[in-house]
Amino acid sequence: MANIKSMITPVILCGGSGTRLWPLSRKSFPKQFVPIIGNKSLMQLTLERAALINTTVTCVAAEDHRFLVTEAMDMAKVSGDIVLEPVARNTAAAMAVAAINANEQSLLLFCPADHHIPDAQAFAAMVENGRIAADAGAIVTFGVAPGFPSPACGYIEKGQIRDDGTHQVIRFIEKPNTEKARALILQGNVFWNAGIFLAKTQVLLNALATHAPDILQSCSRAMSLAVQDSYGSHAFIRPDPASFNACRAESIDYAVMEHHTNVAVVPFNSAWSDVGSWNAVAGLIEPDAVGNRIDGQGLTLYAKDTYIHAPYRPVVALGTQDLLIIDSPDALLVATRSHVEDVKHVVAELESRKHPQAVLHRKVSRPWGWYDSIDTGEHFQVKRIAVKPGASLSLQKHHHRAEHWIVVKGTAEVRRGADIFLLTENQSTYIPIGEVHRLRNPGKTELEMIEVQSGRYLDEDDIVRIEDNHD
Repeated sequence: MANIKSMITPVILCGGSGTRLWPLSRKSFPKQFVPIIGNKSLMQLTLERAALINTTVTCVAAEDHRFLVTEAMDMAKVSGDIVLEPVARNTAAAMAVAAINANEQSLLLFCPADHHIPDAQAFAAMVENGRIAADAGAIVTFGVAPGFPSPACGYIEKGQIRDDGTHQVIRFIEKPNTEKARALILQGNVFWNAGIFLAKTQVLLNALATHAPDILQSCSRAMSLAVQDSYGSHAFIRPDPASFNACRAESIDYAVMEHHTNVAVVPFNSAWSDVGSWNAVAGLIEPDAVGNRIDGQGLTLYAKDTYIHAPYRPVVALGTQDLLIIDSPDALLVATRSHVEDVKHVVAELESRKHPQAVLHRKVSRPWGWYDSIDTGEHFQVKRIAVKPGASLSLQKHHHRAEHWIVVKGTAEVRRGADIFLLTENQSTYIPIGEVHRLRNPGKTELEMIEVQSGRYLDEDDIVRIEDNHD
């Protein structure tokens, strides 16, 4: 009788903040959701790879990013549960809640949402190469042949080949300095740690129970008290905040893998990048004859080994060398290549100085669409707002501001007090302070409008939601 293969369920770990790619990536809109490659986000590309294995997936994400996850899932044409962490507790807790939520008979394939793997078929074949070992009870990880001594990557040292065709893992090595990384590569038996794991549900839970019982206990309690609701066809699972908050924050490598004996590694010989720094992003673009790499409207003169990310306006580098120039609508980063790993310190400094650009983008995604804060001044703010076809904002009012709406594209259905009426292009309306109102797009194309707010207090918390359909 032929062996029946276990079903593999991809679990996408998408709770990272991606501060090393500031200003493109920020805590409110981290790198895994930003369109970086071919107008697709790393999250969408990860889901598309996972769909080659199973179109039913589980995502573990931050509560604040839930609608970004649903949008990526819709774009990738996959479905499944979304477990929403109330706070970040690193990969051990994220993998624990996913395993507790999973079918006990499944193999779970844990994938970071922010990696770039151009050859999706090679990825699927790599996973298949680990199936036998995982079915037999090993925790399987996947290693990438290192191309250079990177201090930004963890390493896996491989041992003897196993009967299942994989290699036994001797040890995991946390990010070394460049000198130690160079020495490791010269050994010839190490891989970059891709952070991808394949294991039976119960095998992982047993490993957590053995090596990190406190993490498993906190996550088990959080999931036993979880509440569930839905958004369209998507199921949101919310672990109990108090129990989850009490969980120790630690990576799965530290919590389990460094102590577990039955860990196997499968080599991955295709292209891979964790897109963990601006040097890595620059490496995705072909250089010109003198090493310059241009993304968008950049221009170089007498420059070499310079990277420009300029999607919004012309950015000129004159006579530069070994620089990275990253432009955004509300912040600009200029850094030498040797200091890209310090961008996270820049974000921390901006946060300490209360700069909103540290965590927020000018353009903010919402489940109904997005808004872009075009201009602001004393007692006024101007926003450009787009609403998806069929979507609507909450029924709401404001205590401190009035609003003037001008439709520039599409059709708007406006509820203002007891009145409901339509506005088309070049038409406008006024919402007085305290008036109950709602905006809806009744059409089949995107609605775009300009909103001019006026008042003495214009922050986003001046919203009284009467029917809170969305956040």
